[in-house]
Amino acid sequence: MNRPQVLVFIDWYAPGFNAGGPVRSLVNLVDHLRDRIDFHIVTSDTDYMESSPYAGIRADQWTVLPGGERIWYASAAGIEKSTWRGLLAERKWDTVYINGIYSRWFSIMPLWLLRGSTQRRLVAPRGMLASGMMKHGALKKRLFLLAMKLTGCYKGVEFQATNPEERADIAHWLAADAQVHLVPNLARKRVAHNAPGRPKSAGELRLLSVARIAVEKNTLFAIERLRGAQGQVTFDLYGSVYDPGYWKKCQEAIATLPPNIRVSHKGVVATEDVPSLFDGYHALFMPSQGENFGHTMAEALAAGLPLLISDRTPWRGLEKAKAGWDLALDRSGDFHRTLQELVYMDQVQYDAIADGAFAMGTRYLNDPTPIQQSLSMFTR
Repeated sequence: MNRPQVLVFIDWYAPGFNAGGPVRSLVNLVDHLRDRIDFHIVTSDTDYMESSPYAGIRADQWTVLPGGERIWYASAAGIEKSTWRGLLAERKWDTVYINGIYSRWFSIMPLWLLRGSTQRRLVAPRGMLASGMMKHGALKKRLFLLAMKLTGCYKGVEFQATNPEERADIAHWLAADAQVHLVPNLARKRVAHNAPGRPKSAGELRLLSVARIAVEKNTLFAIERLRGAQGQVTFDLYGSVYDPGYWKKCQEAIATLPPNIRVSHKGVVATEDVPSLFDGYHALFMPSQGENFGHTMAEALAAGLPLLISDRTPWRGLEKAKAGWDLALDRSGDFHRTLQELVYMDQVQYDAIADGAFAMGTRYLNDPTPIQQSLSMFTR
């Protein structure tokens, strides 16, 4: 049987990692399915928020990576309509898989060029239609989506929703009658080991966040929730600064915290190095305004690291599973109380939720259903 030929468009791909979740989602998908699907990925030759291209790559031509997937690293000069038209016409693609909504070249242009065609087109919004994301630049986004619908760019297009909320967002913003595949993102392909033991003394707490410093990630909200906490609290931020103005507000909030609370920005960390961070902390503290998956959250659970997050991610029922907490953002007092509870936990109490986190993460990693759903989405 011939393997499906899938042409992928995405702004950034490995070795890039600054763009976070969308890149990780596609990398994990390719890792799990490369032995059954031929992926041909069109992306840029420069990482998000960087000015220099990746070292050692050859731009504007197909490159075969060690895993077998073909990558077209497009240079700034090589990104043009005629190039995209040639890539689309190169062979008979079983699926053109478009990641994201708003990118001029990697989302809009492929759909524009394929308007009215019989080519199968599959769009993964990657959380860009979630309520938290739609609040920012709302009018501009609504006008753009209306223009895309009126010009027929979404006619006949299929969509991937990674959770029921995203399926509802697609119906609301793009097409009520669209064919939507409910297929969750895949976690990193690796084997879970025994949950590591982390020393925990009552009166001290070490937290981390692995996300962009950005309003949608709610960095400032997280910092402000620490105010008033008793005990010794450390909160380390790993991630790029997306909005300098927003980061300045975060710094101002940090400067007013009492001496017992220390918040530090540790810079950017490569995705493959993220799991090794977890052993040094007691919880992942990321009350974001919305995640369509949350790769860092999945990896933290698999490492036995409890989560303290918002209720706007797929990782729900954490307290019942004794794996952490998913709290409503409009109930800031719940965050204060939970943080203080974490500070006061002793080793026995902490080990119970660490074990719960590990059990929840292991169940997800060992569940073959998401992989089968992903394969079916491309093979139909």
